[in-house]
Amino acid sequence: MRIVAVRERAVPIASQIANAYIDFSRMDVSVVAIETDLVRGGEPLVGYGFNSNGRYAQSGLLRERFIPRLLEAAPAELLDEAGENFDPERVWAMLMRNEKPGGHGERSVAVGILDMAIWDLTAKVAGLPLHRLLADRYGDGVADERVAVYAAGGYYHPGKDESALAAELEDYLGMGYREVKMKIGGASLAEDVRRIEAALAVVGGDGARLAVDANGRFDLAAARACGEAIAPYGLRWYEEPGDPLDYALNAALAATYAPPLATGENLFSMQDTRNLVRFGGMRPDRDILQMDPALSYGLTEYLRTLAAVEELGWSRRSVVPHGGHQFGLAIAAGLGLGGNESYPKVFRPFGGFADGIAVRDGKVGLPDVPGVGFEAKSDLIEVMRTV
Repeated sequence: MRIVAVRERAVPIASQIANAYIDFSRMDVSVVAIETDLVRGGEPLVGYGFNSNGRYAQSGLLRERFIPRLLEAAPAELLDEAGENFDPERVWAMLMRNEKPGGHGERSVAVGILDMAIWDLTAKVAGLPLHRLLADRYGDGVADERVAVYAAGGYYHPGKDESALAAELEDYLGMGYREVKMKIGGASLAEDVRRIEAALAVVGGDGARLAVDANGRFDLAAARACGEAIAPYGLRWYEEPGDPLDYALNAALAATYAPPLATGENLFSMQDTRNLVRFGGMRPDRDILQMDPALSYGLTEYLRTLAAVEELGWSRRSVVPHGGHQFGLAIAAGLGLGGNESYPKVFRPFGGFADGIAVRDGKVGLPDVPGVGFEAKSDLIEVMRTV
């Protein structure tokens, strides 16, 4: 059993939407295909991976550093003790050889893409959906058959007013979602408050069904001002108010903002997340951790991250991955997390879930196919196979 080829291609997911910090007019992702010498159904067995939205394609790092390491490794270095399957931990350790600790940057994204593909392969070799493999290895053997998902949208767009925002969110509710999320911080506080009130009208005034995301835009004064304005609404959460590494800002805000906070999607290692929990004022009885496995060195590092936060008193049900993709969904189901993000209308074909499995009452099921489940999402696997 060995890897015979690793291919990468940058795929555009550009759109005219924007959050408080960036627009997505030039956004792209890397797609990786790892081909093995195993044959299933008359075809070589292939594992696929890609990075989540918000970070650009990693072609340089992948082609110049990490793919060569993977191809240069002796086949036995990548396998488990029995030599019967790939060992994601060993593969991860090989990818990170001669890499200094710290300075995670975009390196974590490149490694995460390959790690996703290796886990896809590992589950396929085992003949299991990834969520069931994870439940067997790291849980009680029982995966969640349905996972809570919320619809992330509400982006800024030229000419998009409160009525257009409301129509978008109403559409999500019609798709079966119960909770929605919208962007803030890209307009004045007064305008954002009007937008929030328009969104609240869509969910019947129930703040627990609406989350807001500032994408790290605010300094402490602005974060507090926004918090004071929105606290009476009792929102599901107030996401990433300040810079993701400004733990002091987050802690100071948490001391005065009583409703739930959420952050973590731009923390790319176990150490970063552990420091957030230690020093960022996060409250395990209400707050949400949003680390994205596709951006933070993959599932292999994610398992370490979950262990670290559990040791500090957090429940896995307080973890809701960013990214809105099948990898996060499989991890949430297999490891018993609190849910998963969803992007019903943007970042296609990478966002969204398997064909024919509808969101019902805010939850979605998973396909019964080996691996992450990419083959059960026709528009995504079509792109992946071109790699």
